[in-house]
Amino acid sequence: MDRQFIDHIFDPNEETNVGAKLLNLLALVRKHLDMEVAFISEFVGNDRVFKLVDKQTSSSTVCVGNSDVIKETYCQKIADNQLDPIITDTKANPITNVMPITKELNIGCYIGVPIVLSDGGMYGTFCCYKSHPDDSLNGRDLTFLTLISEVAAELIEKNVQFEMLNKDAKLAIENVIKTKGIDIYFQPIFSLNTNKISGFEALSRFTSIPYRTPDIWFNEAAQLGLGEPLEMLAIQNTLDYIDKFDKATYISVNTAPEHILSGAIAKVFEQIDCNQIVLELTEHTQVLDYPAMREALKPLRIKGMRLAIDDAGAGFSSFQHILELEADIIKLDISLTQNINKERSKYLLAKALCGFAKAINCIILAEGVETQDELDTLRVLGVDKVQGYLLGRPAPFEDVVKYQTTTLLNKLSE
Repeated sequence: MDRQFIDHIFDPNEETNVGAKLLNLLALVRKHLDMEVAFISEFVGNDRVFKLVDKQTSSSTVCVGNSDVIKETYCQKIADNQLDPIITDTKANPITNVMPITKELNIGCYIGVPIVLSDGGMYGTFCCYKSHPDDSLNGRDLTFLTLISEVAAELIEKNVQFEMLNKDAKLAIENVIKTKGIDIYFQPIFSLNTNKISGFEALSRFTSIPYRTPDIWFNEAAQLGLGEPLEMLAIQNTLDYIDKFDKATYISVNTAPEHILSGAIAKVFEQIDCNQIVLELTEHTQVLDYPAMREALKPLRIKGMRLAIDDAGAGFSSFQHILELEADIIKLDISLTQNINKERSKYLLAKALCGFAKAINCIILAEGVETQDELDTLRVLGVDKVQGYLLGRPAPFEDVVKYQTTTLLNKLSE
């Protein structure tokens, strides 16, 4: 079995969990060599730590997370070239015969090789054994195991780099949360019925260097288990401005369904008058339990909070999604709004959504409006509210407060 074949089976670049790949390698080796135990160990200080194990025995010693003194193991002696990598009979070998680990693990035969990283450093070992001698173990088996260990080294190195990046990302997110380092920008939302301001969408901006867009921050936070505290910080920072806005305008904040179901949203709005709040749920996020979602939203709806379905026309969901959540506002996604005056398919889909919204007494809002022609087309369709760069870019409160007394007609004539 050559390296090309091994790489074909276990491509290090394939998008699969590294741990699962390594476990597959262990199982492959153990079965191919007819062994009872296969493991990958890491050298940590003076200890050998079992990182991954595939075994047929009930041994409680060789388990993930367990460790022993490295100088008392075969691994160290093989790494130091004091012991051959193949031991067909441990009792016949003068070194292994007197080592306590032989009896402790019931090792009859053994084969193991170092796992060497690209910088020449030794990560640990890739080893396997069984309880009785085996004279059939030979150099070909060693070559096979060496090839496998090279693949394992690549996977481990990728994982180490990934973990380091994750560690840095986690520290950066934790620092943002600790320092409340999210600035809130507001984008104006105009009514096409009154031509006056209706509300503002609150949008997060991160000032950390190097700059990364908000979606990257929130996506990484979700992957690292910090999505909820980061999102609640953004909402809390938004609420610091709520009393500065005219009572006739609303503030729209974004959240994910899981934060509603967890109770985090209810907690952050516990002491807040929700009549000025619109909660936006993205259509891209699947809701698995609509009754539970409605129940979690119920106390907030009683307090006056309205619900918007964001990104309509861009996600997986259907009209049923909007009905199940009892939405007050449907937001047409920017992908639908852009060039709606030129592309008939977009026009027809928006027309269907507008008709649906009117039928269920729901407001329809188009985001991403960038041209006068798009705006005119949306008027013809009967869209209720609009937002986009044509009407006002997201900006700090100090810069958007002027919009509270601005009409749409004045804004377009600037």
